[in-house]
Amino acid sequence: MVPAGAPEPFWRVTALEDMDDRQWESLCDGCGRCCLIKLEDEDTGRIHYTDVGCRLLDRDTCRCRDYPNRQSQVPDCVRLTPEIVRSLTWLPPTCAYRLLREGADLPWWHPLVSGDPETVAAAGVSVRGRLSGSEQDMEPEELIERIARWPDRAPRQAKGPPAAVAGRLADAARSRGRKLP
Repeated sequence: MVPAGAPEPFWRVTALEDMDDRQWESLCDGCGRCCLIKLEDEDTGRIHYTDVGCRLLDRDTCRCRDYPNRQSQVPDCVRLTPEIVRSLTWLPPTCAYRLLREGADLPWWHPLVSGDPETVAAAGVSVRGRLSGSEQDMEPEELIERIARWPDRAPRQAKGPPAAVAGRLADAARSRGRKLP
């Protein structure tokens, strides 16, 4: 809920295509799920996530080590645009781009809502601590053994904040003079 007279957050009133670069980039919660190596079943076309990170994925921050140059270093890295977001079937169910594409709102743990980038990890959405390794440390044939189901699911704790987190979020929202969505 937004207090009377306060502007709606940009992601609720701006179409993906109309967002400026700052708004677009801020939608990324930094979970790192899209930077996991994915395998496509040749027979069905189904995409399977692994628990293996791209060679540029920083295991601690869950961010790209060379974001501006990522596509020159990793040719199959997908640069998200509104057009591409509307066509991708493999974006994680927790991804803000996917959620907004589907008409949903951002969840409590998203940094734009919580004001704290650490809520992504607190909600269990981040890949932090869940990677088996980097693609550069694995042989291609090992990847099939690293298929994981968790990246394609929303963690239970992501559905609603734990009581302690909810209290902190409510206090922070009150101090900013607004209500949580």
